[in-house]
Amino acid sequence: MTQSQLMTFLPIIILAVIFIWVVMVYNGLVVLKNQVKNAWSQIDVQLKRRYDLIPNLVETVKGYAAHEKSALEAVIKARQTAINIDNVKDKAVAENALSGALKSLFAVAENYPDLKANENFLQLQEEITSTENKISYARQFYNDSVLEYNNKKEMFPTNMIATIFNFEHRDFFEASVTEKEAPQVKF
Repeated sequence: MTQSQLMTFLPIIILAVIFIWVVMVYNGLVVLKNQVKNAWSQIDVQLKRRYDLIPNLVETVKGYAAHEKSALEAVIKARQTAINIDNVKDKAVAENALSGALKSLFAVAENYPDLKANENFLQLQEEITSTENKISYARQFYNDSVLEYNNKKEMFPTNMIATIFNFEHRDFFEASVTEKEAPQVKF
């Protein structure tokens, strides 16, 4: 190959290399974006499971603690609010409120020995606790996926491709302020 032939093919080779690089970066961002979507759907599955368990829990507690109406209503209201939210930031706030309302309901149940001994209540409490753990793991996976995606999207030179193809920033599913604080033990 002569030097003049090389000079005519050089721009084509450079453009081909740039094109291949853009395709690889774009596809990498798509994979990470879809991983974030998958991680969110895993959280959604566990939240749906919790939403389905709550009415049974509320009905079981009602039978034993009818005069604890405010705790029951707080759980029902928090559940309904959480169900109706779609964006990640507001969903995190609503889910944290629901977790707090459930904790309050379980604390109320401590005052009713018959309720604490009720097999249905114990089973529902165990299922909700198990679901809370699954939500925690799913939230961690989601946040790890968001971190990887956002890092990739913001780092040079990938950020140029992300900007050109309009890859959006993703929000973390963050813990509430009360979840971040360490519990205090007092004697």
